[in-house]
Amino acid sequence: MAGRVSTGVKLAIGGGAAAVLLLLGLSIGRGRDLEPGKPDQPTTTRTVAKQAQPKQDQPVERTRAQPVAVDPHALMVKRVLPIDGPFRHGDYVWDEGGAPATGPVIITVDLKAQTLSVFRAGYEIGSAVIIYGADDKPSPLGAFPIIQKDADHYSRTYNNAPMPHTLRLTSDGVAIHGSDVQWGNATHGCIGVPKPFAKKLFGVTKLGDLVVITNGKRLDTSHAS
Repeated sequence: MAGRVSTGVKLAIGGGAAAVLLLLGLSIGRGRDLEPGKPDQPTTTRTVAKQAQPKQDQPVERTRAQPVAVDPHALMVKRVLPIDGPFRHGDYVWDEGGAPATGPVIITVDLKAQTLSVFRAGYEIGSAVIIYGADDKPSPLGAFPIIQKDADHYSRTYNNAPMPHTLRLTSDGVAIHGSDVQWGNATHGCIGVPKPFAKKLFGVTKLGDLVVITNGKRLDTSHAS
């Protein structure tokens, strides 16, 4: 886990965990960590049970070119986590203390700051340094609901590469998943987070929770504690 450092340092690196202003209708990239156009679901007992759920429980499948609109009132930040010192690749923080036990979960990703943050009811409960899509396979911008969860996913497209604790965002291959987060590493469009952080994130999210990906835009955190 990362060392803890001041909130000012965290925001100064380009927006940090809680500093993403949502601008929808942004340009969309071509991330392809999962097989394009296919659900890419493994044949496990857990998945079979999931498929048996009523159809209305499943979010609508959408591509990276179909981000959703977001109610700005849902993005009010009430607390950001303090981080002391540099926030480097492989670092993360997680602290649910003082946050509501229930409430809507929203994940923000700032590609410029290379940072992901997770909020519950407006309280930041986790933040991590990420890796993302390389120049020829950039990560998309916009807001995307989680449409599939798979704790033990392997890529069909990229040599059966492990993608633990996958949260799939689009039908054409964009997801958040556990990765080897090191300087110089990149994905094929997905958002890679440290594996221990991915497990925690997987545990607090559900289908339909929103992920908002921007490139340096900021949320107003002036009222956050």
